[in-house]
Amino acid sequence: MGKKGGSTTLKRKPAPKIWPIHRKEYVWVVRPTPGPHSLEKCLPLTIVLREILGFAKTRREAKIIAAQGKVYVDGRVRREDKFPVGLMDVVSFPEIDKHFRVLPSHKGLILHPISKEETTFKLCRIENKTTVKNGHIQLNLHDGSNILVKVADPKNPQEDVYKTFDTVQLSLPDRQIIGHIKMKEKDFAIITGGKNMGKYGRIVDIEKAEGKKRKDAIVTIEDEKGNRYQTILEFVFAVGEERPLISLPEAQPNV
Repeated sequence: MGKKGGSTTLKRKPAPKIWPIHRKEYVWVVRPTPGPHSLEKCLPLTIVLREILGFAKTRREAKIIAAQGKVYVDGRVRREDKFPVGLMDVVSFPEIDKHFRVLPSHKGLILHPISKEETTFKLCRIENKTTVKNGHIQLNLHDGSNILVKVADPKNPQEDVYKTFDTVQLSLPDRQIIGHIKMKEKDFAIITGGKNMGKYGRIVDIEKAEGKKRKDAIVTIEDEKGNRYQTILEFVFAVGEERPLISLPEAQPNV
């Protein structure tokens, strides 16, 4: 009988480069379970607990911490040590009053310390949208989840103000829309991929080139020091209009 399903193991050398692990010290590494984020854009909880935060020295200890219900992701207990966490996820440890948000940096994904008040919401980017039955618009978000928005007339929805690449602010853990950031110039945004990953500032220009997919439009971002960075719209994540809705790490010096 042939093998069914994908691989459940992962070697360290082909593991995503954003993972902060030693490539040659051991052969194998934890492979995250299928979940809200793809393999290339996530960190399994074991790596978060062991390599990044240092709360565990071995995978066995990481499994015990998770199994005891001490780890919360987006306001919900996650007992599986292979659960994948990714961009903008909120990771909390209520027993020791420590809270983090997963953000991009020039080294990959990092866990940025946040206040307890900031754990009540997360930001999600709209990747796609479709019209479904019963007068709803379905928003497909970057973390693999979907949100249904009720509209009176799906074919001519005046209430449908959401567009792809916009950002919605969701309450946690009930995931209700409490805010909306349109993707436009003068927004605060953070770069989530490419050579300028982790840079953030105000959007000063969004290319309006015809004959090109919108996700490939060139976006120019200027930080508070006047440095400008260019990337494609697919790598831009709006985090606020007048000011960022989330706390951000200190800007890294140009290298």
